[in-house]
Amino acid sequence: MSPQKSARSWLALLLAGGFEVGYALSVNGSDGFSNLTWSLVAVVFFLFTLYFLSVALKRIDVGIGYAVWAGIGAVGAALLGPVFFDETLTLVKAFWLAVIIGGVIWLKLADSAQLAARGRKSAS
Repeated sequence: MSPQKSARSWLALLLAGGFEVGYALSVNGSDGFSNLTWSLVAVVFFLFTLYFLSVALKRIDVGIGYAVWAGIGAVGAALLGPVFFDETLTLVKAFWLAVIIGGVIWLKLADSAQLAARGRKSAS
């Protein structure tokens, strides 16, 4: 896969993650889909997150792509929940969010061509 196609796939995955954050927050704001405005926003974010996730998964392994997408969504919603809603972010929650972020970074590194090439060289 060319570096340009790979970069586009990862950009699509980041966009999907961003829309996932918007979806999670708007579902919370929809109050069980009883608030029409928040509900419509949630549907739009949902469609965009699925679209960009499907674009990204054309070239990114589903396990890696899904983990990164879910990690972005979880961390983004946890960080922005206190900004938009009456939620708290404790030190313990922040620690576990950092663990998620670290896991997502390691997944990306594990998917890199250079790391895979080094692994093949050391195995032979």
